[in-house]
Amino acid sequence: MSFRIRVDPIVCDGRGVCAELLPERIELDDWGYPIIDATPVSGVVLEHARRAVGACPVLALRLEQAPRVGVDPLDADATARSATPRGGRRQVWRVRP
Repeated sequence: MSFRIRVDPIVCDGRGVCAELLPERIELDDWGYPIIDATPVSGVVLEHARRAVGACPVLALRLEQAPRVGVDPLDADATARSATPRGGRRQVWRVRP
């Protein structure tokens, strides 16, 4: 299973901790904000990515499961099938007002 690193540009304040911990995939721009390599991470790099995500002081980084090859991300049926747990029932989360 492979993952992608994502950054929330609104939350990020450009401290650069992520680039220090994961220089293989994260570079900093002229102002210190991360530029993330979009290729999926796995293996040893995934462990380093998890460490970088955990060390972010403002929680701007996250790991997301990379989309499977050959699945259209705009295909609602494929998205629903991939989000369905093993039991076959979808979990619906409702927020009470």
